[in-house]
Amino acid sequence: MDIFLLIIGFLLVLLGIVGSFLPVLPGPLTGWLGLLILHFTSVIATNWTFLGITLAIAILIWVLDYIIPAIGTKRFGGSKNGVYGTTIGLFIGLFFIPIPFGLLIGAFFGALIGELMYDSKDTNRALKASFGSFIGILASATIKFSVSFVFVILFLMKFWEYKASFF
Repeated sequence: MDIFLLIIGFLLVLLGIVGSFLPVLPGPLTGWLGLLILHFTSVIATNWTFLGITLAIAILIWVLDYIIPAIGTKRFGGSKNGVYGTTIGLFIGLFFIPIPFGLLIGAFFGALIGELMYDSKDTNRALKASFGSFIGILASATIKFSVSFVFVILFLMKFWEYKASFF
C-alpha cells in the first residue's frame, strides 16, 4: 500500500507542475496533495507543521493566481472589460487554440478585444493593457511553476530520506 501511495503522491506533484501552466488545474494545490499523500504512508511520520506551511503557501499562490493577471492588466491601464477579456481568452486559448502558447495568445487577444469593446478608438491603450495581461500571466505561471517545482524537490528529498524503508 505504501508503494501505491508513493506513486500516487509522485504523480500528483508532477501534475502540479503541469497545472502551473493550465488554468483549469491548480498546480501548487495539486502538488501539495502529493506531499499529503506521501505523509499518509506508514513509513513517513506525519509532520503537521510542514504540511500546514506548505498548504498555506499553496493556498496563497492559488489566490494570487487570480489576482496577478488582473493586476498586470490594471497596471498597464486596462479596464474591467480587459480583465474579463483576459479570463475569457485564457479559456478559449486553452481549449480552441491547439498550439503550446494558446493560453498566452488567448489572454492577449481576449484583453485586447475587451479593451476595444470598452473604447474602440484608443487602440494604443488597448494594446498596452493586453501586454499587461500577458506579463501578468507569465508572472503568475512562473510563480506557480517555482512553487510546484519546490514541492517536487521536497517530495523527492523526503522519499530519499526514507527510501530504504519503502523497498
